[in-house]
Amino acid sequence: MVSDPDRLRSTLGGPGLARVVARLTDRIAHDRDLYAPLMLEEVTDEERRAVAGLLGRKDRGAASLTVSPTAVEATLRRAGICDDLLSAVLTLTGPVSVRADERARHDHARTELVEILAGCRHASEPWFAEWSARLAADGTLTKAVRRGGGVVRQARVVLDLLPAASPIPISVLAERATGDTKALAGTPLDRLVLRALAARISTPVETTSEGRRALWESAGVIVDDLASQVLVLGLRATGSALADWLNAAADTATPFRVTLHQLVTMPLLVTTPRVFVCENPAVLRAAVTVPGAALICTEGIPSLACHRLVAACAGEVWWRGDFDWTGVRTTAEAQARYGATPWRMDMTTYRHALGRGESEALKGSSADSPWAPELAAHMAVTARAVMEERLIGELLEDLAEA
Repeated sequence: MVSDPDRLRSTLGGPGLARVVARLTDRIAHDRDLYAPLMLEEVTDEERRAVAGLLGRKDRGAASLTVSPTAVEATLRRAGICDDLLSAVLTLTGPVSVRADERARHDHARTELVEILAGCRHASEPWFAEWSARLAADGTLTKAVRRGGGVVRQARVVLDLLPAASPIPISVLAERATGDTKALAGTPLDRLVLRALAARISTPVETTSEGRRALWESAGVIVDDLASQVLVLGLRATGSALADWLNAAADTATPFRVTLHQLVTMPLLVTTPRVFVCENPAVLRAAVTVPGAALICTEGIPSLACHRLVAACAGEVWWRGDFDWTGVRTTAEAQARYGATPWRMDMTTYRHALGRGESEALKGSSADSPWAPELAAHMAVTARAVMEERLIGELLEDLAEA
């Protein structure tokens, strides 16, 4: 207990004893013996005088000093300043955290966040395990612990709500998950969840507004219903003014862009008996020369506008993508979601296309091809991707015969 803080500061708090107090503080922080003799090397004249004055001994001009914390405590007690050395140091420095206790609290908080992530409904999925492992490896989890862990807890809540059963505006998702409509607008939480969504579809994390929108849309989240678009050719429809526009574009074989906003405000029914879906605009551009070709182009990961238009198709849907893991994954999802028929997404087509020239390496997490299990297995062995443009000749033949 310190009975006279002012005298304590004038007695022990001067610059000549600052190194003594700092060494004692370090011992407290590391939970070491406070009373072990304290060695000071290369002491200054000011430090020698201060130690000599405190302990009542002669300054001998030595280059090093040994200070007894027990003697310091006895001096302070005799002067009626305080009862113990620990109280004296803490009065001068303020509270000192014991490092071992800090580490224990940090480890406990980290374990708690890991358990929170493990409770996510996606925890058993490979992409989630990959994302979680990266958080631990790159220091993100450590930073989150230091800041209270709130962003990780909120990310778990957001991911539990995704993919959305039906399209949901991002502000509504943010409010539902956090109570703040702006929580997913360029925030650390936004960036953390986008990393997870990128892992989910095995694609790099995007930093552009367009790339960010595409990642959110891959999980059913509407960022901008005007920016969400789908490119079409030759579709015929009924039910609204939008259907009339599609019919007029089909009459002249004109590629046409449809927004999610149009599809929501002007619902329609696509009456084309068989609609083909491709991934690359080059295929659709080439199909302009094929009379009656009916094609939807996803332009990569299907947008919400694309999904809504495909859902409005009354006839057959034939779907394909690049021979890469994203193309396999989106084809499998289309088969499960719309009963789509894989279009030239078979082993024979892949092997023939692979033999026509050099191909880039497969990237990202592998995916299953339930319609042809041997396809994904063979792709994993070859580790090569084949882009859709290599198949344009065959695809145009199919469109001509449809």
